Amino acid sequence: HGGSPKQAARLKKLQEQEKQQKVEFRKRMEKEVSDFIQDSGQIKKKFQPMNKIERSILHDVVEVAGLTSFSFGEDDECRYVMIFKKEFAPSDEELDSYRRGEEWDPQKAEEKRRLKELAQRQEEEAARQGPVVVSPASDYKDKYSHLIGKGAAKDAAHMLQANKTYGCGEAAVGAGRAGQRSTGWGEGREAEAQGS
Repeated sequence: HGGSPKQAARLKKLQEQEKQQKVEFRKRMEKEVSDFIQDSGQIKKKFQPMNKIERSILHDVVEVAGLTSFSFGEDDECRYVMIFKKEFAPSDEELDSYRRGEEWDPQKAEEKRRLKELAQRQEEEAARQGPVVVSPASDYKDKYSHLIGKGAAKDAAHMLQANKTYGCGEAAVGAGRAGQRSTGWGEGREAEAQGS
């Protein structure tokens, strides 16, 4: 449909400008990405929020450069891109924390993972001793009473029982603390710190 030649010319000019802007934006991103690659101290980089077109240009530049990139942020206006060197591509946990808008702290994650493993190990232990725990009067107590005294054996049986009933991590961590002490003083202390 018609529209005056003047309008058409203006539109063409706008399109030209837009194209030019994209080209310049791409060049700028290519420079940033190549600086990032050359900086061995950097394993990831967070970019300013961008619009959809800019993000797609950046994702493309990153892909060509052989890196990994992700967009984060709810709102289209404030979504931003993070890029990672391939060998440091983020784990699901790491991505989740960015999605929640949190900083990623590998140390915290490591601690969480260790606690989870500990709790899991204990659940497995409890499961393995399953039938015994149900009747703590029998050999469970006899098995351990010489090690830990009659009363403690009963408590331990209750503890495991409670764990199984509620499947609750807290109790499992609690139960683990005593066990962990024997693995070396430092770790035991750490476990206590986490428990508090």
